[in-house]
Amino acid sequence: MERESVQEKEYLFDKPKNVRRLFRLYYSVLALLLLAEFGVDHHAIFPWEEWPGFYAVFGFVACVALVLAAKYVLRPLVMRREDYYG
Repeated sequence: MERESVQEKEYLFDKPKNVRRLFRLYYSVLALLLLAEFGVDHHAIFPWEEWPGFYAVFGFVACVALVLAAKYVLRPLVMRREDYYG
């Protein structure tokens, strides 16, 4: 008996053209948000909150700090020996 060729289902992001479209849309939205940053009054409490892009930089630094804290502080606290369950 010959096996029938199984055709795999093609999904939306399997085509590079669709991935390029998605990235173009993503970068366009980022550019629009950056332009909107200059037209919005932030009602800041602290002076550094009025800097353009402050919240983007703050969010990035906070995310990196969380990853590093998880890797170097929390991991040694919860890590068990390799044969812990054995």
